[in-house]
Amino acid sequence: MTVLRNVEADLARFRTRIFVLSLVVLVCFLLLILRLVYLQIWRHEDLRAQAENNRTSVVPIVPNRGLILDRNGVVLANNYSAYTLEITPSKSGPLEEVLDDLSKVMEITPRDRRRFKKLLEESRSFESLPIRTRLTDTEVARFSAQRYRFPGVEIKARLFRNYPYGELASHVIGYIGRINQSEKEKIDEGDDADNYRGTEYIGKLGIEQSYETQLHGITGVEQIETSAGGRAVRKLASNPATPGNTVKLSIDIKLQHLIEAMYGERRGALVAIDPKTGELLAFVSKPTFDPNLFVEGIDSESWQALNESIDKPLLNRALRGTYPPGSTYKPFMAMAALETGTRSPEFTVSDPGFFMFGGHRFRDDKEGGHGMVNMYRSIVVSCDTYYYSLANDLGVDTIHDQMQRFGFGEITGVDILGETRGLLPSTDWKRRAYKRAEQQKWYAGETISLGIGQGYNAFTMLQLGQAIATLANNGVRPTPHLAIATQDPVTHSMVPITAPALVNLGIKPANLDVIHKAMVGVTVEGTSAKVFAGAGYASGGKTGTAQAVGIGKDQKYDASKLAEHQRDHALYVAYAPAEDPKIAIAMVVENAGWGAEQAAPIARRVLDYWLMGQYPSEEDLAAISKGQAAAPIGKPRLVSEIPWPPPGGRH
Repeated sequence: MTVLRNVEADLARFRTRIFVLSLVVLVCFLLLILRLVYLQIWRHEDLRAQAENNRTSVVPIVPNRGLILDRNGVVLANNYSAYTLEITPSKSGPLEEVLDDLSKVMEITPRDRRRFKKLLEESRSFESLPIRTRLTDTEVARFSAQRYRFPGVEIKARLFRNYPYGELASHVIGYIGRINQSEKEKIDEGDDADNYRGTEYIGKLGIEQSYETQLHGITGVEQIETSAGGRAVRKLASNPATPGNTVKLSIDIKLQHLIEAMYGERRGALVAIDPKTGELLAFVSKPTFDPNLFVEGIDSESWQALNESIDKPLLNRALRGTYPPGSTYKPFMAMAALETGTRSPEFTVSDPGFFMFGGHRFRDDKEGGHGMVNMYRSIVVSCDTYYYSLANDLGVDTIHDQMQRFGFGEITGVDILGETRGLLPSTDWKRRAYKRAEQQKWYAGETISLGIGQGYNAFTMLQLGQAIATLANNGVRPTPHLAIATQDPVTHSMVPITAPALVNLGIKPANLDVIHKAMVGVTVEGTSAKVFAGAGYASGGKTGTAQAVGIGKDQKYDASKLAEHQRDHALYVAYAPAEDPKIAIAMVVENAGWGAEQAAPIARRVLDYWLMGQYPSEEDLAAISKGQAAAPIGKPRLVSEIPWPPPGGRH
C-alpha cells in the first residue's frame, strides 16, 4: 500500500509540473502573438518607413553657381566640369604610401602634394579631398583599371569655378574656396543650412563673397535605392537643383584691363565712378593675383609668395589701402572755408614759400612761394601756404565736421565686404585713440599739415572717389556700388538692383561754382595743363603728392636718398565733362612721385576712353606704363576696334 501511495504522489507532482510547463509555454505563445500583432498592426507604418530608409538614401544635388558679368555682358566668372582624383584620409591608409603608389599610375606633382597637405590641415580626416583635378580620359581609364588597389581613393565628376581672365579685376570678382570649419559652423547655425548640404565651396572675397546667396542657387535632392552593400541601384525620385542667379556688374572690363595695363609694374589704386548713380565703372588695385589659384586649393608655397610679398598683391588697395590725400584735399578744404564763411573767394594771402607757426617753418612746394594767392589760384597752382593758414583758421574739429559730410573717414557702403574706414582726425578721436594724457591732447601745430592732406589724414581711394563724385554732382553724394542687376537662370529675366539713395549735402550753388571753376583751371592753366592739352572735353581735376614717410624739420625731400617704398605717392582726382560730369576718378600711384607726372596721365586716358571712345596707341601705352608720358603720344585707337579678349587671357 505504501508503494502504491508513493507512485500516485509522484504522478500528481508530474502532472502538476506538466500543467505549469504547459501554462508557461501557452503564456509565451500568447506574448509572441501579442508582439506580432503589435508589430504588424500598431508599428506597421513606422517599421515600413525604417525598412525603406535602410535601402534608400537622399543625396543632395549641388546647384551650378551663377555667372558674373561686366556691364556689357562679358563673362568674368563661369563654371566647367572635370574629373578629380580624391582621397578620403580616414579610409586610405598611410597617406605618403598612397601618394607614392598613385604617382606610379598618374602624375602627382610636388605642387599637388603641397596643395593636398594644406587642404588636409584645414579639413577633417573623413572628408574627401582632391589630389588631382582636370584628369584626362586616359588618366581616368588608367586609374579605373587599378582602383581595387586604392581603398578610400576615387574619381569624382565635379563642377569647378573658372575666372577666364586670370588676374584681371581679381579684387572685384574675388574667388571661391573650400568651406573651412568656422564657416561650416556658421552655416549650420544659420537659416540656410539645408541649402548648403553637399556644398563644399563658397565665396571668399569680392563679389563672390558678398553675393554668395544670389550666386549659390537652390540645392536639389535625389532619392536613390541602394543595395545591402550601399551601392546605388536605381533612382527613385529627383528634385533638381536650381542654378544660382547671374550677377551683372557696373564695371567695364575693357576699361579695367586698360587701367591695369597703364599701371604696369607699379602699385596703386584707381576708382572710376558715375557721379549721378554711384556705379563703379572701374575698381582697380595693383598688383593683382590669379583667383584660379584658390579654386582647387592653393599650395603653401604659392600662398607664402602672395602673403609675404612686399607688394601685398592680396591687399585690395581701392577698398582697404589708406593714403594721405595730399593736395587733392585742397578743393574740399576750400569748400569748407566757403561753407563756414571763414574765407571768401577773393580773400588773398601772401605766399613767401613758407608758413611760420609756433616757431616751426612749414614749407611750400615752390621755393620762394607763389606771391599773392586767392582761392582760385590756390587750387590752380596748388599753394600749400594758403592751406596751412586756412587749416589754422578753421581748426581741426571744424575741418572734421566739414569733411565728414563728403564721406571722409566713413564707410561708403559699397557692396563688397572688408571696407576700411580710414582716419579723419578730431580732438575727440585723439582722446579715444591714445592712453596717456599728454598723447590725448591736440596740439595746434598738428592742425597745420591737415590743410594740405597730410598729418593724421588717411583715406581710401573709394572714399576720395565718392568725395570727388559728390563735388562733380553738385553736392549730391552717391553710394558706390558694383552690382547693378541679377538674372534668373530659369526665366532669364534681368532684374535691376535698386541703387542706394543719393544724399544732398545742401551745398550752396555759388560755392560749388567757385570750386568747379578752379578745378577746371587746374587742367587749363594749372598743374595738369600739360597732360590735358588737346583733350576733346573740359574736365575738372586736382593733382596731389603725398608723403609716404615723415620728413624731419630741417630735412628736404630727396627721392634718390629714400628706398622705393618710402617715396612720395602720386595722386589725382578728376571729373568730366566739366559741364555735365559722367565720370569721376580718384587714383594713387604708390611711391611714384609727382601726381602731375605719374597719376594725371593715367586719368587722362581713362577720360578719353569713357568720353571719346579712344584707346591709347601702342607706343603711348608702353610709355605710360613706365610713367614716361604726359599728353597722348601717337594716334589713339578706337575702343571699338580693340580686340577682346586680350592676348594671353585665360578663356
